[in-house]
This record gives sequence, C-alpha cells and structure tokens, in this order.
Amino acid sequence: MWTYDAFPAAAVKASHGFEPSREWLDHVRLSSVRLAGGCSASFVSPDGLVMTNHHCIRSCVEDLSSPKRDYLATGFYAKAPGDELRCPKVEANQLVEMTDVTARLQGATQGLGGSAFNTALKAEMSKIESECATGPELRCDVVTLFNGGKYHLYKYRRFQDVRLAFAPEFSMAAFGGDPDNFNFPRFGFDAAFIRVWGTNGQPLKTDHFLSWAREGAREGDLVFVSGHPGGTERQSTVAELEFQRDVALPYTLLHLSEMRGMLREYASASPERWRTTRAKLRSVENGLKALRGRHQALAEPSLLGDKRKAEADLRAKVEADPKLKATTSGAWDAIARALDAYRPLLAEYKLKEGGDGFPSELFGLARQLVRAADELPKANAERLREYTDGQLPALRQGLLRDAPITPELEVVTLTFGFNRLRETLGADDPFVQEVLGREAPEELARALVKGTKLFDVKERQRLLEGGRAAVEASKDPMLLLARRVDARAREVRKRYEDSVESVLKKNGELLARARLAAYGTTGYPDATFTLRLSYGVVKGWAENGRTVAPLTTFAGAYARHTGKEPFRLPDSWLEAQGKVSGETPLDMATTHDIIGGNSGSPMVDREGRVVGLIFDGNLPSLGGRYAYVPETNRAVAVHGEGLLRALEHVYGANRLVKELRANQR
Repeated sequence: MWTYDAFPAAAVKASHGFEPSREWLDHVRLSSVRLAGGCSASFVSPDGLVMTNHHCIRSCVEDLSSPKRDYLATGFYAKAPGDELRCPKVEANQLVEMTDVTARLQGATQGLGGSAFNTALKAEMSKIESECATGPELRCDVVTLFNGGKYHLYKYRRFQDVRLAFAPEFSMAAFGGDPDNFNFPRFGFDAAFIRVWGTNGQPLKTDHFLSWAREGAREGDLVFVSGHPGGTERQSTVAELEFQRDVALPYTLLHLSEMRGMLREYASASPERWRTTRAKLRSVENGLKALRGRHQALAEPSLLGDKRKAEADLRAKVEADPKLKATTSGAWDAIARALDAYRPLLAEYKLKEGGDGFPSELFGLARQLVRAADELPKANAERLREYTDGQLPALRQGLLRDAPITPELEVVTLTFGFNRLRETLGADDPFVQEVLGREAPEELARALVKGTKLFDVKERQRLLEGGRAAVEASKDPMLLLARRVDARAREVRKRYEDSVESVLKKNGELLARARLAAYGTTGYPDATFTLRLSYGVVKGWAENGRTVAPLTTFAGAYARHTGKEPFRLPDSWLEAQGKVSGETPLDMATTHDIIGGNSGSPMVDREGRVVGLIFDGNLPSLGGRYAYVPETNRAVAVHGEGLLRALEHVYGANRLVKELRANQR
C-alpha cells in the first residue's frame, strides 16, 4: 500500500523488469478518483466517465429508484448524456497535490500531552486545511501517516455533480450473495459507471484518464492497483490488537448480528420492504463477515505471536538508544492504560455518540443541524473537526441531498437503537431516561418519524441557513430529541477524546518516530483512506489441499446458475447466453495488498491501461487488516475483457462501449 511519492519503482524493476516512471505514476494518480463515501474509482475517458463498483454507488441507484422503477432490480443505462441521473450523495475527489506538513504539526504540539496535545493538533490541522481550501471546488485533508510519524496535506479537486450512467442488476453485481462474499471462485459483475459533470452543465473534460487494454490480463501478468485502502493496523501495539480482539470487535459483531436479524425479519414482510432494505442488509452482512474474519485472524496465536516479537525488537532498540528511551519507553504503558480506561467506556461512546443508539437517517440529519447551529459561529480552529470550513461543502451536500428516506424503515431502525440503548445501559440510566422518558421504544420511534418535517429538503435548508435561532425555535420532535441528548453525547465524546484518543495519538506518534528512527522509511504507512499504489500478479493459491485457479469464465457463471437466489443469473444474462464465448474471463484473483476502501480501484498493466476492476478479496485477505500474507492473501477483480464484453453483448450499452473503445490501445 505504497504512497505515490514513495513508490518503490526500483524494487518493481528488480523483481519484474519494469520501472514505472514519474510521468507514469503522475498519470495514474491523476486518473484515480476517491468517492468520499468510502470507495475508489477512476477516470476512463476524456469526458469525465468514471468506473467504480456497483456496491460503491448502490445508495445512488437506490435513491433514484421508486416502487415503479426499481433500478436495483432492473439495472440502469443512460442511452444519451441527458439521460444520466444525478446521484444526490456522491462526491468525487481527484488528488492533485501532496505536501509534507510534519514539521508544522509537530511544532504545534511540541511539549504537550493529553487533551492539550489533541486540541492543538486538531486546531493546527483545521488551520492548514482552511488555508488550502480556497474555494468549494477544493477539498484539503491533513492525513496522518506512519501513525503520526508523518503528516501530509492532500489537496483534492472536489466534484459534486456526479451522475449515474450505467449499473447492472443488484443480483448480478452481488451474484452469489453472502455465501460467495469474500470467496473465490467468483462470478460477480460488480461494476458501474458514473460521470463527473462540470460547472458549465457539460461532462467534465479531463486530460488524465485510463485507456482500456486491447489484451486482457493473463495468469502471471504484472498489474497495479491504484485506490484508497480504508484502514489497516499493522503498526498497532500488541495492547491495541488485544483490545480489538477482546473488546471492540466482539461489541460490533454482536451489534451487527442483531441488526442483520432485525433487517431480515423486516424485509421478509413484503416486496416493497425488501426493495428498500436489501442494500442496507447487504452492507450489514458484508460488514459482519469482514469483521468476523478480522476477529478470527486476531484469535490465531501465530499472528499475535509475530506482533509480540516485532514489538519486543522495537523495545530493545529503544532501550539501547538513550535519546529514544528518554522520550519513548513509557509509550507502550500509556497506551495500555488508555485502553483499560476505554473498556468500560466503549459501549457508552458507541451508543451515545457513535450512532449505534440512533441508527436513523433522520436523527443523523437532526444532529447535524443542531451541531452546525452550535459549531459554525465558533472560530474555525475551535469547532468539532466535521464542522470546519474544509468540511462545509460535504456537510451541505449531506444535509441538502434530495434523496428518499423510507419512513417505515426509519421507525424500525430507531426502535432497534432505542432497545439497544435500554438493554446495554439499563432502564434507569439517566441518558436512557432522557431519550425514552415513559415511552416504549417503538411508540417513541413512530411518533418521531411521523412528526418530523426533516424529510423535506427545503425545511432542512431553512434550518441550516437560519442557524441557532431557527433550530432553537423549531418544535420538530426529531430536532428536539437531538437537542435533548446532545450535551450528554458531547460529554462522552470529550471523555473519549481526552482520556483515550489523545493518549493513543500522542504515544502512537512517539512510537512511530521511534520506528522511523530504528528502521527508516523504507516501508509503507498504514492505510488511511489515502491514495496508494499496490503491485502484484494474477495468481491463484493453494489452500486446504486444493489449488485455486486465478481466472473464472462466463461459462462458469452459467454453470453456477441454479435459478434460485443468490445464484440466479438475471434475465439479461440468460438471454445473452452464447453471445460471449464461454472461455472469456469474468473475474480474477491477484496478489495485490488491498483492504476495504479499495473497492472500485482500477487495475492497470505496465502501460497504465485498464485490465480489471477490484471489488473484493478472499477470506484470507480479511486478516490483511493486521498483516499481509502473500501466500494466500488475494484481491478479487472483474476482468477487463469480461467487463467490456458484458457491457456490449449482455447490456447493449453501446454508447459507453464506443466511448471506452475510442481510446483503447
């Protein structure tokens, strides 16, 4: 997961005989796209066409659907530019500049500890971002690398007019459903195309885009993945990994398991409930399986055994260096103590501030409005991070999105959250009493959803622009609830930030500096949802006495069809059987080091041409959060050749095919 400014081009040449030039790297970087909701993508034509995964823009497809036009079921294809539909919630970012601001951040926090360190760090980050973001068309983020050993300022071009051009059926994008998720062989067509439109009302013109390869990738080929891995913990302390294994992951696994059961029961009651719930259910199932894999990886004694050895080695180097020892040796104990303090606090923090007690779009909007009214009048550096000047365009887009919210689903999810609050904190807890009073969870949820006006974008705009006076004058029940619980939610957030987050950041930075001093900067930093480049080859693996081939085919997809979900091919594919050679590759496995957030990443060859589209990993890759194991860790991608053939012969998306083939080489 290499940053573009430190990519080991010479090492690639030594092992594969190809050295990417700076021009090559800059072109692929500028052709790469980040979807602000948590995915990757890429420009694939000079007219702003962007390739990503279906599951990355599933919420857009769902927002554009209705009971009469279910695009998740039927798929979507815009036959003309004017038919492309704007995605209410999608923001695309293009990384245009990276600047090292380590000295400035470390200077601002020098000699500070605890909450003072955290406050100074966040204030300086906000100041740097505000200086950089000179207009709404720019997004600037100070990113933490090497766990605080380095800080970089990433400047992005921000695009908020993003329109849907093509999406297959949900059933084909997620073919195989939960049973096939994180498995291989795989036969999913998890691909979609959106388009960035410029401020002139025309598709964006871009000089940097990835052309399509005439020849697809084959077994053994060197290929590259450019994307935004969300987060890894490969440099975390043993105490932090044990906390994940023993406290954080069990809590979240229980929460997601109960939510999955609730959503399954709700969705089974009617076709319309299924239509409005399947995307959320799929997301919960995906998260549950991913986190279960992480937990199993941490439960494997060899993984933590290796981590203990690595930590002991670093401790020995620190002890042997008087200067490092003076500033670093107590960091491990400080982190362990902070995590001990977090154990009894985690559930309270997650429920009150983290959203688990209020899993509702409407409540989320209400909380944003309440906090915006409080935060925006403050000086930029004094605000909560999500309300700083640099975040305002994204905040406005989220609050003013014109997307449907399903009342019945809101009632069910709020009821679930209220029950979780009462069950976890206890019926006599003051916060629970503040929320429920004498109401039953379902009755309160129903009254809140029925009484709120926050479904209306114009009402949300009025409240946002009216500021504190408008919010305090409102009698909207959802706003009143958000105001009623905000003080206690902020209080637990402050306790977490002062006693846990600040200690982990400060001491994590000390350990990061020690690690850099001991081992240098030859490695790559943990993933932080920042752009990275990974290199690898198309390759299968051996597991439990079987050999897994790296390529699947169209014929394999038809053979896997049973006619019953989740192994039912949609009618478009059944009607197209025979139009594409059965030997055409459909999906492939590669040795790339990826993690969640890489979904939608383009896979390119030595010439920088598209040969695939990342959409998943195999089960062993789930342990990649903590360590990469090259023997079995595999990324899973839609094959570039199969993707283009399906667009043309299954979906008849001739306009897009022509656009992609125009620059094919």
